Amino acid sequence: MESSRLTSKYQATIPKRVREQLALGAGDRVSFRIVRGRVVLEKTPAHDPSYLEAMERVLRPEWGSATDDDAYADL
Repeated sequence: MESSRLTSKYQATIPKRVREQLALGAGDRVSFRIVRGRVVLEKTPAHDPSYLEAMERVLRPEWGSATDDDAYADL
């Protein structure tokens, strides 16, 4: 088990072994999920599918009409 200490700003260093296992590098994004009282840390894909799906649900009704499709068809 790996561990890290929180700073006064609630930041923690991800231990080297964990970074290596997840192939994490500077600038990569990570996600936190709580599963049955435990935190799961995951590398976030460059294009987070859940974010893209959420954005599509928000934008589709506004920008997904046949009129819009015709207007932007040549782009």
